[in-house]
Amino acid sequence: MSRDLLLLLEPGFTDPAHPGERFICPHSAPIEGLLASDPARTVRLDIKRVPFARPRPDVIAALDEAHQSLPTLVFGDEHPIPDDAQALGDKRFITDTNRILELLAARYGFPKVH
Repeated sequence: MSRDLLLLLEPGFTDPAHPGERFICPHSAPIEGLLASDPARTVRLDIKRVPFARPRPDVIAALDEAHQSLPTLVFGDEHPIPDDAQALGDKRFITDTNRILELLAARYGFPKVH
């Protein structure tokens, strides 16, 4: 059985276009906050934080080269696949931050966004 895989940009990444500066992803940050609110729940899914630079080998391995935008939740086979999941061959995934937050609450018991 495969587990869900959550792919996020690593916090504090650098961008060669902005030397000497560090960044967070505005789409990954709310998810990181949710994960930090209840670290014990994070062990129930796979989480990979990947560098900003492309190509992103971990994302390509999970999906493909054309789908490297983050955050992304790639579904395993432990839970039912939601009807609104995007499809790429036999892989199913979600890229919308708000939907990822909803699914983390529904699938893993994280607090819901109010």
